[in-house]
Amino acid sequence: MGLLGAHMSIAGGYYKAANAAGEFEMECVQIFTKNNNQWKAKELTDKDVHLFRESMEKHHLSNACSHSSYLINMASPKPELWQKSVDAYVIELERAERLGLGGVVIHPGSYVESSPEEGLDKIVRGIDEVLERTDGAAVEIWLETTAGQGSNLGYQFPELQYLIDNAADSSRIGICIDTCHIHAAGYKITTEADFKKTMQEFDELIGTDRIRAFHLNDSKKEFGSRKDRHEHIGEGTIGVEAFRFLVNDKRFAKIPMYMETPKGERDGMQLDAMNLQTLRDLIKSPKKPKSSSK
Repeated sequence: MGLLGAHMSIAGGYYKAANAAGEFEMECVQIFTKNNNQWKAKELTDKDVHLFRESMEKHHLSNACSHSSYLINMASPKPELWQKSVDAYVIELERAERLGLGGVVIHPGSYVESSPEEGLDKIVRGIDEVLERTDGAAVEIWLETTAGQGSNLGYQFPELQYLIDNAADSSRIGICIDTCHIHAAGYKITTEADFKKTMQEFDELIGTDRIRAFHLNDSKKEFGSRKDRHEHIGEGTIGVEAFRFLVNDKRFAKIPMYMETPKGERDGMQLDAMNLQTLRDLIKSPKKPKSSSK
């Protein structure tokens, strides 16, 4: 059903992330296009682009995306930081466009000492400027659902709806749903009934056709905690069944699903491989057609 992948490191070259995803036989991959904790970015060379695109093709990967820097805050009440954030996000989109990525995932922003209403309007202004400055590009803005920690915006579906409805042009705006984040934000998905109800609410407010990606993460923290702490699939407070509902939902069969679960090894097995296998085991086998009687 869904296209499964993970966020992979670009250490040593962008192509290394695609190679690593290919080794795990993933269908998609998420990367950073620069150091996510720094404003400055190393030059993206033609060689970088060529090797990455070549590796993507070699491993039959599709639907690659990037995640923007955590320093960016387009809800900031400080004019200098707001403009710096807009400028930085424009650069992220330009780099993603060169690499052939579908979108750049971004946390909408934090209103800090202002108000949620002011923060949302700042984000709308930021989105409008970013889209205007990247006019003609194919790469999209993918707003991520957040856990609602501190003054973070985007943890409630109506907030995301507001951003889309008030943007001057929403044609290049999509949504990335993070399972850990919506669970922490108070949206239930652990039972089939709850999963359907949450998705129906999202569909009524925003539309499931706006979903461009999923981040597949279980949660270390309890439901409604508004804490962003990722856990291995099926080992957190969400539980494995929620992921079964998601990966078998026909509406999302062609939507990339990127794991952001902890890295490392367990019992000699790469944790990415472990989580990937858990997800693949949840995907129902296609039903065999009944043989017709002669």
